[in-house]
Amino acid sequence: MKIWLTRHGQTNLNKNRLMQGLTDEPLNDTGRAQARRMRELIGDVKFDAVYASPLDRAGETASIISGCDRKDIIIDKRIIEADFGKYEKKPYGSLGIKMTAYWAFPELFKTPDTVETVASMVERSRSFLKELEQKDYDNVLVVCHGGIIRALRGYLEDRKCGIRWRPKPKNCQIGIYESTDGKHRLIKEIRG
Repeated sequence: MKIWLTRHGQTNLNKNRLMQGLTDEPLNDTGRAQARRMRELIGDVKFDAVYASPLDRAGETASIISGCDRKDIIIDKRIIEADFGKYEKKPYGSLGIKMTAYWAFPELFKTPDTVETVASMVERSRSFLKELEQKDYDNVLVVCHGGIIRALRGYLEDRKCGIRWRPKPKNCQIGIYESTDGKHRLIKEIRG
């Protein structure tokens, strides 16, 4: 199975450098253009299934990249963005030392109060991917978010810590992973 893993296209909250977790912010025109560009870059790939987070920005990106109708996208709440609690919609530059340090190096700093832990993100990512790997798909598209994708990548890259935190995933950047008999490898990354 090839798992095509991507982050949604740009939103106005992304553009304005604001923390965007569970806020259901739609794509902006740039985000839609990024998704269309990625569709052009991947060509005529046929996806056996398309999964997206329940948030609109992921569903619209999934529809554009895959070319499938939104009603055919499988929505899974396990791949929703991290909950940023009291930091939601706050400017990156004014998060304070605790959140800034944690979001830069979660393996070194404690999770601030009201923020979802890395352990929680790793647990739901593993649950989602282990279930996905039981399916009989050749190509599957998974569209999610900049926080949770770090745990999904960690699983697909067999990281002991459970995450691949850096580099930060770009909007609509695709990582193509191969999953065979519980073994994983990154085949290719596509950037728009």
